Amino acid sequence: MQTHELVAHPDHPPLAVTRVEARILNSDSEWLRLRWRIEGIGQLVMPAFAGRGRADELWRTTCFELFLRPEGSTGYCEINLSPSERWAAYDFTRYRTGISERPFPREPDCTMRTGSAMAIFDATVPRAGLPRSDCAAGLCAVIEEEGRTLSYWALAHPAGPPDFHDGACFAGRLAAPAGA
Repeated sequence: MQTHELVAHPDHPPLAVTRVEARILNSDSEWLRLRWRIEGIGQLVMPAFAGRGRADELWRTTCFELFLRPEGSTGYCEINLSPSERWAAYDFTRYRTGISERPFPREPDCTMRTGSAMAIFDATVPRAGLPRSDCAAGLCAVIEEEGRTLSYWALAHPAGPPDFHDGACFAGRLAAPAGA
């Protein structure tokens, strides 16, 4: 298990959220299990339930993201996971270039649980839809709070505006599944 404390982008501070933590709970040949924990959710805005299915622009509201760049590659993939249960997966040939829809053998499973002070977002992603090699990883979150306040959380941020595609955000590691 890997636990990462995410950092809010300094130009987009949250209203009430005090902490966002991302965890890689388990990774095997079949599944990648991820968890985000959000503390201080008093003003959190959640997208309405929409049921499973692909959807674009999930990042416009509360959304959780995983970026993976295989070692030695300029290409990377982006996985967006929403509390609405919608999801998206894209491939890029290099920084924000050559975008295409990434094929997935089956849909990720997403679950959001909320309490009075914190929320837990769990995602189970089929490993067959992810790169099969060691990867640099970016675990990120877009958090919407009341008044359309958006904060951007990542392992690290580049200088300038929030940009999860920037190499500075790929500060984590995801090992290849056993037997890959």
